[in-house]
Amino acid sequence: MANLRQAQKQMTRRLLLESGLELFTSKGYAATKVDDIASAAGTTRVTFYAYFPSRSDLMRALIDERLNEALRRVRSPEHGSTAQDLVATVAEGTTEAISLWLRSAADSWPEIRPIIRAGRDAAAVDPELRDLVERWLEEAISDIEDGLTAAGRFAPHQRRFRGVLAMAELDYVAQHWGDTDWKITREQMLDELSAGWARLLT
Repeated sequence: MANLRQAQKQMTRRLLLESGLELFTSKGYAATKVDDIASAAGTTRVTFYAYFPSRSDLMRALIDERLNEALRRVRSPEHGSTAQDLVATVAEGTTEAISLWLRSAADSWPEIRPIIRAGRDAAAVDPELRDLVERWLEEAISDIEDGLTAAGRFAPHQRRFRGVLAMAELDYVAQHWGDTDWKITREQMLDELSAGWARLLT
């Protein structure tokens, strides 16, 4: 019976997260109220607050759990979260490894794009969330820096900034791919992105 109760709790929490993301995406964070999320999840405001102290906490959970899960990021005492495969890819430093990692990351864009967009929308109106997406980007930049450090490539003062440039490229393309006509195929885009990363990181 305890296992059934635990499964029901997990399902309710998952429904609240999914409903919140859907509403943040369709209505916008500012226009979405706790009652809207609870109703969309088939539950009540009281139940919502049993799982999340506020709408901000639900948004935080989407970034900390859903986004990190989609990108295979795990907890890290040094950076908050880390993607060991990204660190290893950068340390290896071959164009082939970079290309494989970027292609794998691109497969997750449809899942991560709504979360990041909702996070940025939320950060614009909720002071508690101002650093939410930027903190996640900083953690990814730290992964690149760690990979360059492990490989001994570039001077220490160059490593972080090269990570900043690489993540800026990736984030911009990930957020806009499919919404704009860049007159380039997906394969061509990934080839160009891989070449850009290889120039910066190898």
